Amino acid sequence: MTVTAPTLALAGVRHAFFTRDGGVSGGLYATLNGGLGSHDDTASVAENRARMAQALGVKPHALLTPYQTHSPDVAIVNALWADEARPRADAIVTRAPGLAVGVTTADCGPVLLADPVARVIGAAHAGWRGALTGIVEATVVAMKELGARPERIVAALGPMIRQHNYEVGSELITRFTAEDRASERFFSAATRDGHALFDLAGYIRGRLSRAGVRQVEDLALCTYADDAQFFSFRRSTHRSENDYGRHVSAIALEEPSGA
Repeated sequence: MTVTAPTLALAGVRHAFFTRDGGVSGGLYATLNGGLGSHDDTASVAENRARMAQALGVKPHALLTPYQTHSPDVAIVNALWADEARPRADAIVTRAPGLAVGVTTADCGPVLLADPVARVIGAAHAGWRGALTGIVEATVVAMKELGARPERIVAALGPMIRQHNYEVGSELITRFTAEDRASERFFSAATRDGHALFDLAGYIRGRLSRAGVRQVEDLALCTYADDAQFFSFRRSTHRSENDYGRHVSAIALEEPSGA
């Protein structure tokens, strides 16, 4: 049901990169679909998310994920919100215990972050658009506003599509190299002319380094390649399926003892 990163095994912090196992959904969504925006049965999604919240040690309504738009926007949260009041953002940061902040993905890169000294945590959804436009750096900046320091932040990269399965067109290479010529190193030759294989995880690591984060763990898991464990937007597209499940990756600060 979960994959965890040893780097984030910190006192007072819980986290999980949830797989597709351990839920109640069926069909394309089997079984642990956490996507509020999917066409899955809403009661099934609610039950799945309740199970995730329990695994993170928070109440069901305290698992918070934003309305994601592939943007560089970050929400700083201190209290619960209703599902219908979700902010449009692609990262959440908090210093409030008892809240699990998370993102949903199905090929894009989930990044969980923590400063164990300042007790500030964050979760970012880094697809190529968000990563290119600065979601990683914006998340670190928001954490700094709450007292974190980049050199103390520990980050982990969860399951995402990996380079050998991520073929892109030449227009994407042009967009990345226009922003930074050094981005060429994240593209390798593909079998088709005019295409390349993109190293999304490597690119995210590079942006974390640019933001001053020195401790980064990559779980090196591929969503596209592992149908048994993971949902994949691209795999579903290649199969002409009409929807796909979403993973939740989330992190929480434990409530103080006796709270």
